[in-house]
Amino acid sequence: MTNHPGFTLWFTGLSGAGKTTVARALYTRLKDLGMRVERLDGDVVRESLTKDLGFSKEDREQNIERVTFVAKLLSRNNVAVLASFISPYAKTRDYVRNETTNFIEVHVSAPLAVCEERDVKGMYAKARAGEIKNFTGISDPYEEPTNPDILLPTHEQTLEESVEMLVQELSKRGLLPEPISN
Repeated sequence: MTNHPGFTLWFTGLSGAGKTTVARALYTRLKDLGMRVERLDGDVVRESLTKDLGFSKEDREQNIERVTFVAKLLSRNNVAVLASFISPYAKTRDYVRNETTNFIEVHVSAPLAVCEERDVKGMYAKARAGEIKNFTGISDPYEEPTNPDILLPTHEQTLEESVEMLVQELSKRGLLPEPISN
């Protein structure tokens, strides 16, 4: 077992930018270090904690408020939280920053065209056809972070490079574990 402070690594970006993919890979890396780590993912959370919410601006904000409460509890109890949410509004991300322990904003960035190419669910095509309303990047805005703590241009680097950038930042901030001495 290791000793480490809690933190909230908040992955924001368009659908298909790579938030979940990077968070999954980092999760494995941190678990291998013996860390207490939890992943909160937009798709998974919407199947349980926030299944009663839609995609209006108000519902999106309520979704993030609920997730923030969970991240707050975990991070203050020395758990590494990897949260992957489009979270399109800067005001909402600022709320998360103020509520959680050791918040780090990670902008997972890829051009819209790349995100559309990666879209295995066909959501962008449905949004462009008008079948999905309030779709971020098409019929709803995405307010890009103006000064993220970490920028991951996933269309320009490998998954391994993205994970290594994150590990280096966590190390620099003193958030990686130190062995507990007996």
